[in-house]
Amino acid sequence: MALWAGRFSKEVDETVNAFNSSIAFDARMYAHDIRGSIAHATMLGKCGIIDIAESQAIVEGLKGILADIDSGKLVFDPNAEDIHMFVEAELTARLGATGKRLHTARSRNDQVALDIRLYLRDAVAHIQALVRELMETLCTLAERHTETIMPGYTHLQRAQPITFAHHLLAYAQMLRRDYERLGDAADRMNECPLGSGALAGTTYPIDRHMTAALLGFDRPVANSLDGVSDRDFCVEIGCALSLLMTHLSRFSEEIILWCSWEFKFIELDDAYATGSSIMPQKKNPDVTELIRGKTGRVNGDLMTLLTMLKGLPLAYNKDMQEDKEAIFDALDNTELCLKTFIPMLATMRVIPQNMRAAAARGFINATDCADYLVKKGMPFRDAYKITGTLVARCIAEDKTLETLPLETYREMTDLFDEDVYEAISLETCVRGRSSFGGPSPEAVTKQLADLRAVIAAFEK
Repeated sequence: MALWAGRFSKEVDETVNAFNSSIAFDARMYAHDIRGSIAHATMLGKCGIIDIAESQAIVEGLKGILADIDSGKLVFDPNAEDIHMFVEAELTARLGATGKRLHTARSRNDQVALDIRLYLRDAVAHIQALVRELMETLCTLAERHTETIMPGYTHLQRAQPITFAHHLLAYAQMLRRDYERLGDAADRMNECPLGSGALAGTTYPIDRHMTAALLGFDRPVANSLDGVSDRDFCVEIGCALSLLMTHLSRFSEEIILWCSWEFKFIELDDAYATGSSIMPQKKNPDVTELIRGKTGRVNGDLMTLLTMLKGLPLAYNKDMQEDKEAIFDALDNTELCLKTFIPMLATMRVIPQNMRAAAARGFINATDCADYLVKKGMPFRDAYKITGTLVARCIAEDKTLETLPLETYREMTDLFDEDVYEAISLETCVRGRSSFGGPSPEAVTKQLADLRAVIAAFEK
């Protein structure tokens, strides 16, 4: 019989029971549920709301249940309504009337609000650790390629020369923001809803500050209605995960391009690619394609959370049970993608000569050619037009700016001299872009040092 069955004259329909049950997905919170109950029982005893001996018996009983679940001795009852009811029923079966005292001054509403915060606090820390690891992987890879020249793109057209390290560190900066966003959400979430009751607190002389401190929260939630009805933190974490996945998806798209024969800038390790059932030559970047696809799934989880909340009156409504499957799915898939992406990136083979060859084609040193004239006194717009004319001539004659004869340059202006070839060499172009945040080896080395310091600070 359900623990709440006193009001009812007959059993709930089996279909409704199955529809209402959440243990299939909230059982993962068992350790957090038990931890919250231990804090609550401890507080009840210390405040004299229940006998201290019974408080201690409840705590020991809960520890025993936790140990039995961890060891596999105790399995979840699929017929239980949720993890909260399962634990309480098991405690009552072990302790009798003493176990029934645990729920004094508590509702499932504030209990579930507590459990999800405790669970997400741990889950966010785990995702952050993976983000740090990916940042570290990017830094290690970048350190090996501060001199590796590649084309930088706009509109997917070759634009200006950069280094592979510079490109990698752009993603490291995105991940830095992802890490910080997750931390910001976790910080705002770190308030304890326990003691909010069903919605209006309790008449018992509880100490909410004690339970908050026992559970490592900064403070109790200030308003009992907000304590049981708030799921902003799920949405915030969902937003942060969605943006993190968007960054992984963008990176995946580039890796897919770079693996193609049209680019061939990198080759994935065989352990992180698949073949074709019919075409023996194929080596497909399926990992990155799946990450692109799973990004849509995580975005969908975020929309589920927003839509679930948008029309809810205060305080708790059963709709809010839908928060868990959505945020758990977003966390699970983000974790899966990070755990696969990190070793895939660490083991891929970079092909610098192909990057350099691509950079040599496409006139990505045209801006530097114009800057050469500007440094000799010509207005930029005039230099821009002359360089554009030279590029058009190169295309017509199947030449590059490096192979265009000096006399052709001088037909445009006598400001051109032999030193133009040094000015427009790709190495000069990259080295010259030494402004803060730029792609020169010097600037990238500074970026790397700064990121290493950030990662070290994150780990503290």
